[in-house]
Amino acid sequence: MDITTAVTTRRSVRDFLDTPVPEATLRKVIETALRSPSGGNLQPWHLHVVTGDALDRLKTLMREKVSKGFNELPEYEIYPPKLQSPYRERRYEIGELMYRQLGIAREDKAARFKWFQRNFEFFGAPVGLFCTVDENMGPPQWSDLGMVLQTLMLLLRSEGLDSCAQESWALYPNTISEFLNLPDGRKVFAGMAIGHANPDSPVNQLTSPRAPMAENVQFLS
Repeated sequence: MDITTAVTTRRSVRDFLDTPVPEATLRKVIETALRSPSGGNLQPWHLHVVTGDALDRLKTLMREKVSKGFNELPEYEIYPPKLQSPYRERRYEIGELMYRQLGIAREDKAARFKWFQRNFEFFGAPVGLFCTVDENMGPPQWSDLGMVLQTLMLLLRSEGLDSCAQESWALYPNTISEFLNLPDGRKVFAGMAIGHANPDSPVNQLTSPRAPMAENVQFLS
């Protein structure tokens, strides 16, 4: 698969088949992704792959945690508290498009929350991945995390696999830190679901809209 096809076919898949992903494939794409750009070659990322019995234990743990609500303090704000235009409208639009695909009405809060809970099951994917970072790393190093995760997602596409990057895991930093046995001074940045997309799922038919290039890009000469 050429790079343009990988970029244009990558999407956030939210319903996976239980088809196993060979460990050899995971190791190959992760090792290649570690060639991602890194300022000063710090390579601030730490990746944790969860499969098999460990994944089952995590899902069981998260069902108990989520049933009690969000009672942990996130270590960073996923979105700015006062999201201005046009970012506020973009976030609202993608949420409404997704729930429309699922046939869940805006006023059906229970159904929406039930769907949101699937984040913590990796949407049925057979592989979960976490990215963590030392707490003394700043915004430039956090941008490196995005680069390694994007590279990984594109390499997964080249293997015919799908993914969904999930900052939602940051809502349970204590639980995930303990589960991964993270050392002191390490933060949970994000999770990622990895596997084969369910081709028959309505939610997987959604392609998120993008603003026209002229809205965000300037050419100076």
